[in-house]
Amino acid sequence: MQTIKSFTPATTVVLQWLVWRKYFDWRIWASLVPIVGGILLTSITELSFNMFGFCAALFGCLATSTKTILAESLLHGYKFDSINTVYYMAPFATMILAVPALLLEGSGVVEWFHTSPSLISSLVLIFGSGVMAFCLNFSIFYVIHSTTAVTFNVAGNLKVAVAVTCSWLIFRNPISALNAVGCAVTLVGCTFYGYVRHMLSQQPPGTPRTPRTPRNRLELLPLVIDKLDDKV
Repeated sequence: MQTIKSFTPATTVVLQWLVWRKYFDWRIWASLVPIVGGILLTSITELSFNMFGFCAALFGCLATSTKTILAESLLHGYKFDSINTVYYMAPFATMILAVPALLLEGSGVVEWFHTSPSLISSLVLIFGSGVMAFCLNFSIFYVIHSTTAVTFNVAGNLKVAVAVTCSWLIFRNPISALNAVGCAVTLVGCTFYGYVRHMLSQQPPGTPRTPRTPRNRLELLPLVIDKLDDKV
């Protein structure tokens, strides 16, 4: 799963480039190589291929990229804030997940309620997980609002490398030399990406090589016609 998920920054860039016609400096593309490659090295020793799992992870990767791109469009193009974005996305997420949750986990939840020694503790666990989910989504949209969708996904890859490193430093979990090299490569790639983003942010507004975020409804549509885009 982590191997496929490591491609999320790359798929985010490719989708924005192909569908939203957003330009990225060549250094952004170059920085993705060590980021993705490092995570591949970190997780390849635990690779156990399964076609169904592979397809599910790949679909999740594409869905995550699309979600972050749309969130960036709302936050930057329509000037939403983090709370408003959660407010509008949460009902749709509930509708999408309600039916699978009832079919796959409904009986288990009912049995858990019946066997739990205290109903209040069960409700507290459910409510607490909801609060944590809200905080997670709020922080995700806050990061995307402050940066970009690509930066958020790069930070996600950095999280994997940091988690592996912390598991070795704190819990003394053994890691192979290949895992260590992968973490180091990922950290170098993330550092290079941060440097590139900083350099691009120093360019004057309107510089052709500055990555552009969709700023109106027309630019949210795929395959925007250049002439119409210029009129807007």
